[in-house]
Amino acid sequence: MHTNVKLDRPIRCAVLTISDTRTPETDKGGQLAQDLLSSINTTIEAQHYKIVKDDQEEIRQTVRTWLSDDIDVIITTGGTGIAPRDVTIEAIKPLLTKEIEGFGELFRYLSYTEDVGTRALLSRALGGTVNQKLIFCLPGSTGAVKLALNKLILPELNHLVHEMHK
Repeated sequence: MHTNVKLDRPIRCAVLTISDTRTPETDKGGQLAQDLLSSINTTIEAQHYKIVKDDQEEIRQTVRTWLSDDIDVIITTGGTGIAPRDVTIEAIKPLLTKEIEGFGELFRYLSYTEDVGTRALLSRALGGTVNQKLIFCLPGSTGAVKLALNKLILPELNHLVHEMHK
């Protein structure tokens, strides 16, 4: 395991799946996020993986709890579309100190060019900060999780965390 130079320790992550139907056994997106994060300089403790319903208050409550924990990055999967039950963005965006607009823009661009074509316009993927912590809200599909983590988040994670602690 690599150590983040600025922190002199591994990056601590949390993964939150938002779904009315997923269980730990069927949560392929959340499991993939954990696997990809664990493949580099991160740790994810058992209490920092959870599945919650598509409910704004339940999402916010979990994220607020984790924001008071000693973690650096929160990844959410699911609930970023435009269906009435998709409320992840409404739950998370008001908590942000700063939005990282480029994350959503690049995610939709890459989704359009590499994966889903014009359906990418339905994604409301979001990145931002809350004080010195990063939050990325990803669609729940394994393709979206893989794209976001492999192409955008993981290559920049050390730098992003470094920027949070300047």
